[in-house]
Amino acid sequence: MAQKTYMQALNDALREEMERDPNVLIIGEDVGQFGGCFGVTKGLFDQFGEKRVRDTPITESAIVGAATGAAAAGLRPVCELMFVDFIGVSMDQLFNQAAKMRYMFGGKTTIPMVLRAPQGAGIGAAAQHSQSLESWFMHIPGLKVAMPATPEDAYGLLLTAIRDDNPVVFLEHKVLYGVEGEVPDNAGAIPFGQAKICREGTDVTIVALSKMVYSALEAAETLAAKGINAEVIDPRTVSPLDMDTIIESVKKTHSLVVAHEAVKTGGAGAEIAAQVAEEIIDYLDTPIMRVGAPFTPVPFSPPLEEAFIPGAEDIVAAVEQIRS
Repeated sequence: MAQKTYMQALNDALREEMERDPNVLIIGEDVGQFGGCFGVTKGLFDQFGEKRVRDTPITESAIVGAATGAAAAGLRPVCELMFVDFIGVSMDQLFNQAAKMRYMFGGKTTIPMVLRAPQGAGIGAAAQHSQSLESWFMHIPGLKVAMPATPEDAYGLLLTAIRDDNPVVFLEHKVLYGVEGEVPDNAGAIPFGQAKICREGTDVTIVALSKMVYSALEAAETLAAKGINAEVIDPRTVSPLDMDTIIESVKKTHSLVVAHEAVKTGGAGAEIAAQVAEEIIDYLDTPIMRVGAPFTPVPFSPPLEEAFIPGAEDIVAAVEQIRS
């Protein structure tokens, strides 16, 4: 059992898949000798060379377009965008081409590509470099969307993403890159669509995404001191979304709080809440609560950014509100 940072776990997954399959390659801005904006591709250029770790111009449309074409031609590209905020430049390539080509060609081609992108606030990067945009991608049929919270999940989900024959948007919270956690020596690929119960409980279900998993666990400890036993679930992927695990938990606890850093309006939490309400509304003893960021651009000011980012105290307040 090794202690690894989130960043090292991603680097290990990339290296192992490149060693296993010569069709895996990496493309993006500064992914080569520089090692990536956040250091995830460090050392891979030296090991695999410029043909398999390819630096590109600062043009996201070309990065995603080239990855889509390479995937259609039989390679397994992993492209990196420096920040998920810049994905708008390449949305046609992603949601009109990569997401639809397998369907439109009647299954005669596959698009085994991964789009890695850091997202989230907390480093003072301001409104254009700090958004959480998972709800954009989970709305598009043909895309899979992974959001690992721990080093072990980052490693295992990236293995799965690279081996998948469909395009995967792989969202990494930039604040998590330095977080350490245990990665078993025999760790392997983690299937998509299998949520993880991070903490078992009986009184309320808290579903949390990405970095908010840590806030949910902190909130659960605070609630436990007040006599409230919370169950914490990390979906790990939002497309596919493991609603079975969430629904079974809510059947047990009869209450649901969903927490994510993205703005609450139109977020993934709304979809989870809607499906629970549609499927098992008779099991609910309380309203469903969503915890998310306010509907505003991410502030640059450190105090305002801190106020913008939802945390454990917001989850505690939501639980206490529905139980009051």
